[in-house]
Amino acid sequence: MDTKELLKKVRKIEIKSRRLSDHLFSGAYHTSFKGRGMTFSEVRQYQFGDDVRAIDWNVTARYNEPYVKVFEEERELTLMLMVDVSGSEHFGTGQQFKRDTITEIAATLAFSATQNNDKIGLILFSDQIELYIPPKKGKSHVLRLIRELIEFVPQSRKTNVSKALQFLSATQKKKAIVFMISDFISPEDYEKSLKIAAKKHDLTGVRVYDIRETQLPNVGLVQFEDAETGALMTIDTGSKKQRQHYEKHYLERVAIFKELFSKCGLGVIHNRVDESYVTKLLTYFQSR
Repeated sequence: MDTKELLKKVRKIEIKSRRLSDHLFSGAYHTSFKGRGMTFSEVRQYQFGDDVRAIDWNVTARYNEPYVKVFEEERELTLMLMVDVSGSEHFGTGQQFKRDTITEIAATLAFSATQNNDKIGLILFSDQIELYIPPKKGKSHVLRLIRELIEFVPQSRKTNVSKALQFLSATQKKKAIVFMISDFISPEDYEKSLKIAAKKHDLTGVRVYDIRETQLPNVGLVQFEDAETGALMTIDTGSKKQRQHYEKHYLERVAIFKELFSKCGLGVIHNRVDESYVTKLLTYFQSR
């Protein structure tokens, strides 16, 4: 992708994501994710209805009238975006690939965090850590993250969710808001790594999928290529048994994802490529 085309794509995603974050998500994001605690802000004169427990007795004695301490939420947080860039994300049977939807979701979350003056970091992973950008504030930083999401070419096509979670736990020592965006098609068992990450971070799994991953249409003999291994296979989609086997295998993978995140007390979002991620994110924020 040449520079001109890249900048055009970045600008397009920026306009859409900023509009959503400005008008829809910044308030919902702020309400959903709380700060680390309360910090002292100032003292002011006592007003009717103030909690008497907040009276600053030293200042009250000095001025011979009641003053109260005012506290405010320590708002600054860190948002970590963990994005799957394996081969299976380059799949789509509609107007766009899963990776395009993932990029838009990540960008919208990043701009929402920026509206709240939070830091944003990025981890791109396959079956290895492809790229790590430490958390930082600012619009220019967010635009850099979007550029990487659009043009980054991973070294591997495979997936290892466990390795990505281990890297998160190793690099983020303080509690962070974490959105892991993937199709969660991982052959590795990631339960142990998920439990460790869940103890420290506020983690949400965003599962992005295409409708043709859920069930096969009846179109006769079709040759498929595994996006992560490159293996070729021919499937008779005219066979009801084959279609049922395909759907059963898919539902088993989804059940594993749901069970693991539920067991760890974590939130999940299921978003099909042709569905509105705006609705899904708002519903999730409101449910918290």
